[in-house]
Amino acid sequence: MRPLLTAAAGFCGAIRASALTAAAVATVAATALTGSAAHAAGVADADAPTIPAFADGQGLTQVAGATEVRSGTDFTLTVTTPQLSGRHKVRVFLPSGYYAEPGKRWPVTYFLHGGGGNVNDAAAAPALRDDRMITVVPDGGLKGWYANWHMQNTAEGAANWETFHLLQVVPFIDANLRTLPDRGHRAVVGLSMGGFGALHYAQARPDLFGRVASLSGGIDFGLWEVRAAVLATELNLTGAWCASTTSGTGDCTGYGPVVDSDAIFGSPYAIFNDRIWNEVNPASLANLGKLADTGVTLYTGNQGLIDGKTAVASANVANRLNQLGIPNRFVNYGNGSALSPGCKGDHTYACWAPALADYIPRLANDFAR
Repeated sequence: MRPLLTAAAGFCGAIRASALTAAAVATVAATALTGSAAHAAGVADADAPTIPAFADGQGLTQVAGATEVRSGTDFTLTVTTPQLSGRHKVRVFLPSGYYAEPGKRWPVTYFLHGGGGNVNDAAAAPALRDDRMITVVPDGGLKGWYANWHMQNTAEGAANWETFHLLQVVPFIDANLRTLPDRGHRAVVGLSMGGFGALHYAQARPDLFGRVASLSGGIDFGLWEVRAAVLATELNLTGAWCASTTSGTGDCTGYGPVVDSDAIFGSPYAIFNDRIWNEVNPASLANLGKLADTGVTLYTGNQGLIDGKTAVASANVANRLNQLGIPNRFVNYGNGSALSPGCKGDHTYACWAPALADYIPRLANDFAR
């Protein structure tokens, strides 16, 4: 186990997507909450923005008084579910014309944040607020890895993240908002840990998602560096990389309580049976074959300890998709100079924000077609 743990300690920042730029943090801080408690409690408040009424269901129960309303088109619900321990947030961006066109239905994009992050990280990518679609940002946990955990008796408690997202959040949103509830008008997009989640969800449920994008994703479990990154989150090996960056809250909060190294996907070692890792590996030919009718987009830089490896993982996926004859768009922006002046080709929103600014208009055009 020592080689992977050593690698995990050195690779501790891998697949952690909460490294916001100072400007992004300021954006988050400036997004003051207004009228949330009054609205959630159903109390009339002339100054509080009005948001759609959500009914409990699909296994989700809203926490009274915990709704955060930033505006009528930007709000966060807090829910509980037997599938997960504790409370969990779901942030929603509505198009500006949602209320003015009461007969119109909208496509939906699900954005999956990275390890150590939270739903407010989405504020660092303004392109996610697009007037041609609804964007939903569900909590993925500090180290949920968008999976139903192998172990349910850790310090994290119940941890069925995949069930929460696919069998609860998606139908909950369709039941409460005016969506176009078909795969042709539903996409899943994620970065870092969420990049794995996006590709995994598109493979697990091709009936739900017609388009998928992974940015700097940990999408090849055949690479020991990616497995080491998962171990780093399980063991909360934050290290110097975490300490040098900021999350959506402005703090390096780490990955939460230490859990067993086999907690999420079982043993990472073939000698001890790494069956689950292989079954969910997004880069396997068997799983990639499930994307035959899905629009696939991959972005990554190739600089630094982290994106130096996500570039390899993304290239492996793109090459295997090509081998299978499955169309895809692979953007390796290298050192970032061609993408944005602020992007250095590394694992930060300085690259992800402009990458999403490139992707979202393309996605909107695909939805329109």
